[in-house]
Amino acid sequence: MTKDNNHLGKFDLTGIPPAPRGVPKIEVEFDIDANGLLNVSAKDQSSGNSKKITITNDRGRLSKEDIDRMVSDAEKYKEEDEKQTQRITSRNQLENYIFSVKQAIGDSGDKLSTQDKDDLGKACEESLKWLDNNSLAEKEEYDDKMKELEKVCTPVMSNFMVVLKMDNQIAQEDKAHLMDLL
Repeated sequence: MTKDNNHLGKFDLTGIPPAPRGVPKIEVEFDIDANGLLNVSAKDQSSGNSKKITITNDRGRLSKEDIDRMVSDAEKYKEEDEKQTQRITSRNQLENYIFSVKQAIGDSGDKLSTQDKDDLGKACEESLKWLDNNSLAEKEEYDDKMKELEKVCTPVMSNFMVVLKMDNQIAQEDKAHLMDLL
């Protein structure tokens, strides 16, 4: 887990333009050269802003004994770490689902009724509030909350997707008809 990591260095990548969640694309590269130097670079794909840092094995770094101990600890706590990873993955999946539904509500225009928008928005807000109040929930609790939210959202979102597909099909037919006329 990140709390168990050894801090090697830091840099800030600034100038990333505001964008909806999940839209910014940051490319991060790690490279260890022949001299054992760790080079880390990060680049924002939209703005082109980039930063890099080189980590050297200077004084104050880990000794061979420290590294051996850390490897041993990693093996000892592997199962516990895996459970934690699964818990965090379930939390992130729930959070991402909430934000994707909220994004769809915002993008829906008149394709969703006011009632559907209100129902979905309320379910998403309640789920976000639950996340805030249950940051240490177990994987199963996050999974149960996801199923609960999907029960509300899936029927509405399925209908929304059908409407979008029909609109797209009509637009394609109109385009084909227009091409025939030309």
